[in-house]
Amino acid sequence: RGLADESGGPEWRDTQALLSTTQEMELRRRDYQVERPLLNQKQLEELGRWSSVTGTHQWRTWLQCSHARARALLLQYLPVLAWLPRYPVRDWLLGDLLSGLSVAIMQLPQGPGPLAYIATILPPGLAYALLAGLPPVFGLYSSFYPVFIYFLFGTSRHISVGTFAVMSVMVGSVTESLAPDEDFLQDLNSTVNETARDAARVQLASALSVLVGLFQVGLGLVHFGFVVTYLSEPLVRGYTTAASVQVFISQLKYVFGLQLSSRSGPLSIIYTLLEVCWKLPQSVVGTMVTALVAGVVLVVMKLLNDKLQRHLPLPIPRELLTLIGATGISYGVGLKHRFGVDVVGDIPAGLIPPVAPNSQLFAKLVGNAFAIAVVGFAIAISLGKIFALRHGYRVDSNQELVALGLSNLVGGVFQCFPVSCSMSRSLVQESTGGNTQVAGAVSSLFILIIIVKLGELFQDLPKAVLAAAIIVNLKGMLMQFTDICSLWKANRMDLLIWLVTFVATILLNLDLGLAAAVAFSLLLVVFRTQLPHYSILGQVPDTDIYRDVAEYSEAREVPGVKVFRSSATVYFANAELYSDTLKQKCGVDVDRLISRKKKLLKKKELKLKRLLKEEKLQRQAGPLEPVTPASQVSAGKELEDTAASGQEDAKAPDGSTLKALGLPQPDFHSLVLDLGALSFVDTVCLKSLKNIFRDFREIEVEVYMAACHTPVVTQLEAGHFFDASITKQHLFASVHDAVVFALQHPRSGPVSPVSVS
Repeated sequence: RGLADESGGPEWRDTQALLSTTQEMELRRRDYQVERPLLNQKQLEELGRWSSVTGTHQWRTWLQCSHARARALLLQYLPVLAWLPRYPVRDWLLGDLLSGLSVAIMQLPQGPGPLAYIATILPPGLAYALLAGLPPVFGLYSSFYPVFIYFLFGTSRHISVGTFAVMSVMVGSVTESLAPDEDFLQDLNSTVNETARDAARVQLASALSVLVGLFQVGLGLVHFGFVVTYLSEPLVRGYTTAASVQVFISQLKYVFGLQLSSRSGPLSIIYTLLEVCWKLPQSVVGTMVTALVAGVVLVVMKLLNDKLQRHLPLPIPRELLTLIGATGISYGVGLKHRFGVDVVGDIPAGLIPPVAPNSQLFAKLVGNAFAIAVVGFAIAISLGKIFALRHGYRVDSNQELVALGLSNLVGGVFQCFPVSCSMSRSLVQESTGGNTQVAGAVSSLFILIIIVKLGELFQDLPKAVLAAAIIVNLKGMLMQFTDICSLWKANRMDLLIWLVTFVATILLNLDLGLAAAVAFSLLLVVFRTQLPHYSILGQVPDTDIYRDVAEYSEAREVPGVKVFRSSATVYFANAELYSDTLKQKCGVDVDRLISRKKKLLKKKELKLKRLLKEEKLQRQAGPLEPVTPASQVSAGKELEDTAASGQEDAKAPDGSTLKALGLPQPDFHSLVLDLGALSFVDTVCLKSLKNIFRDFREIEVEVYMAACHTPVVTQLEAGHFFDASITKQHLFASVHDAVVFALQHPRSGPVSPVSVS
């Protein structure tokens, strides 16, 4: 049996496995030990052979001229040339074709398949044009030109570029404010001249699109893609939720068949809602019934799709059926003439020639154009990065700015309004097999067919059906109200950003609301750095780890040494608070102690001067007024003691120590500043640190710094922080190095006592 075990029997293998496991567990429990000398910054630089990194001049690379450089620039700014020649036709073409036919350019589709695309493409395109305050056909134009341009210049393979509800309502707020209905009233019957109004609004929207494109292209060329980092996720979600509420309220006039005044600016959405409530008795019953029936049909078909999804080869084309049914009923029954239901009206067939934008409008549109440019880019790059991370490729944020800018710029020339991308359409493009922007090119070609041949068939489509389609498909964005509960549990600062963004956007409108939200978000960051967490650190037993003594019950302060840490960098906004909190946490009224010390030293100085003056007067009056021997001895002794004390004050620290002056001494002799959280320093921080060194040395406490990052050390040197009294030997590689050094070198007096003149 023994031979069998030794030769590899099962019992022997089990024993070996048990021993191996025991050894591994023992190794895990074993403490590691590292022996090294204490290292201050000077010693660390010598040991590691530190040298400053010389920066490379990027402009030299930009000015290089070579074949490789030219090719790299061409592929960078025209990415289609990089991926299209390597396009795997057999593997990806079928998926891109089906995806291109399935994706809904104008709508939030509910399922894949070619019919789904036909079902969703027309009604939402018309609807988003209505959101923008434009004739419906311009929604179709905005779905053709920008999509094809993005196919050439975009770097994301999966986002679906086109009209988006938030962008459309932002455009609508601009067109309705600068071209309100009141400016186009006819004198005879006070009706609105819709032809002139629509022409003016189209001119505004196209000029706005050109200006948005110029902003985006310009920001992309100067590598300003990082601007989107100032739009946090809570801010974007709060903003889009408020925009969806505005979209919902803006569609109520189509649902109830009301004629409302055009409003813009702060509180406009509140006034619109109040006007809708005021005019509800004037609602058109036929319009309300049409919108209600269309909404119920869309919801029921969506529920059927969700329930029968596994059993159906293709999802029920709910939008297509609703579109055909609504148009057929409107035409057959005569909803417009018999019941006063407003319909889409004339949809011209064919494309329109390019038109140069009116540059005189740019001054009025510049603020709104910048806001729309930033919002559109933020939405597109957020979705692009999600899909890129999922599929393992990279999205260039600067090139995305250029691609979206060119899409809007070219689209504006062809009288389109600004576009971005939609999450739902992008998800459909991905889930139906789309691998590249070939799917987008297929979609744009299908849009072209709609524009040229099929658009005129939907002239009798009721606008109430479009409004119902928009409201039903706002469900996704309105569900973002659940963020309030999740953020309340996760991070209440993010919840505050969400709420402020939502309220500001509702009250101030989309452009001013975005500016207010970004400003509040940045101010909140500043506020949070102004009030960081300050702590006194203690050593965790038998380790070189230091943690907050208020949070770790086993952490103990090192006797004679105070370790202080801030959770944020120190700069002009919180430098004074850092210094004040340090003095408070140390348990010593440093300023009062220094003041008392200076008063006592000043009192000694005045006493010395008075005695010297009395001696001089006595010498002058000596022959005239005899002095008794006792008084002469007493005065001489007092003078000698005071003079000796003054000389000691000037030459040695004994006479000016806190103990010699009868003042209370701190219960620690060294202070260690943990500066590991510092990411940069400014001149105010440098002065504050110098003052800390000066003040604590006055009360006989030596100050050390620890854990500075190399860039911070470089900035300290550039700011001439180090001098004869504060050297790199006061800066240590870690907190533990500084503490051990402080314990080995306790101070007995101040380095630079207060001088006595």
